Amino acid sequence: MYKNIVTEVDAGVGIITLNREDRRNAFDDVTIQELVRAIGVMGRDEGVRVVVLSSSGRDFCAGADLGWMRNAASLSAEENQRDARVMAEMLKRIATMPKPTVARVQGSAFGGGVGLLAACDIAIATFDAQFALSEVKLGLIPAVIAPHVIGAISERHARRYMLTGERFSAAEAYRIGLIHEMVADEAALDEAVGQIVEALLQNGPHALSECKDLLRAVVHRPLDAELMDDTSRRIARVRVSDEGREGIAAFMEERRPQWLAG
Repeated sequence: MYKNIVTEVDAGVGIITLNREDRRNAFDDVTIQELVRAIGVMGRDEGVRVVVLSSSGRDFCAGADLGWMRNAASLSAEENQRDARVMAEMLKRIATMPKPTVARVQGSAFGGGVGLLAACDIAIATFDAQFALSEVKLGLIPAVIAPHVIGAISERHARRYMLTGERFSAAEAYRIGLIHEMVADEAALDEAVGQIVEALLQNGPHALSECKDLLRAVVHRPLDAELMDDTSRRIARVRVSDEGREGIAAFMEERRPQWLAG
């Protein structure tokens, strides 16, 4: 189905793997379009409860493919905007996917690669991973990834790394909130991702989707009557849902809920 990515589904886990090892898994227009399609397919697949975003080879994602960028420079402003809009849509689809998303990060994550992992709900990286928002070094700006990166690391940290373009370590990425955990090597990375996935699979699928929607709805909003009414409506709706009723009943009866049956 795809040229630059590989997808699989196993035991409720959808895995999307960037597969341009010879290009350090850099984005081009084909890769972006394929990610849009794969994310849409897994978002609609009821058999997928968690999505892992990974990559082949030594690097997670080196950002935009320079050959593609060189070609883009010869296009009109309108054509470039259309190209950029597709990438913005891809990142939005990751961020708003109704299932939890986990980024498995090794090697380098530069430019758009940082945006890709920032759009995911959870990111785990190896100790030796390197990060950079390096667009300004090419005379460009990290435009479409900015909302996701700023949401992950705050405006203050974004000011430094977007303006300097300097590389930073996994330890720094952890400190500023870009990644949630760092581990020794790729074997430990697989184990850590597996543990996170297993924790996510224990939870109600509908509750996870509702929780993601809740997070988007409340962030940066004032704690006023409108927000309190909104959150009250949300919990009331979920409490009387089939999944909500089943979860409470299973807890009271000291049994596994139906979504863990079998």
